[in-house]
Amino acid sequence: MAVFGLLAAALGVVGLVSPDALLGLMGFDPLPDGSRTDGDHTLVFLTASSMAALNMGVYYILAALADWKAFFRWTVPFRLLTCAVFTLAVVTGRAPSGFLGVGLWEGLGALVTWAALRHEDRAGSKAVA
Repeated sequence: MAVFGLLAAALGVVGLVSPDALLGLMGFDPLPDGSRTDGDHTLVFLTASSMAALNMGVYYILAALADWKAFFRWTVPFRLLTCAVFTLAVVTGRAPSGFLGVGLWEGLGALVTWAALRHEDRAGSKAVA
């Protein structure tokens, strides 16, 4: 959780400081300076989503520091949903293939979180027995 939080927060900062760098990381071709047309709100969207990523990263870090297992459990289905939506965006042509990595990161993170929680639950039940 803490690692995911740190990465989310760091990528949020990257998006706020250098939106084109974040676009490149996600497989989008950044546009040269001055070539955006009126009505192109890409940078507004990147600012909003980067701020959300920064906030989310901090929430994950705080939840990890508090060892808030309920929060960890809540993240699993929603990260799987995010994986499905982002993967579908690539499959349907709404996003470039490089964006698939974002979806896979979410899916892998959800599965690792689920496995760690399950392992801890089993270890805890064996210690009680």
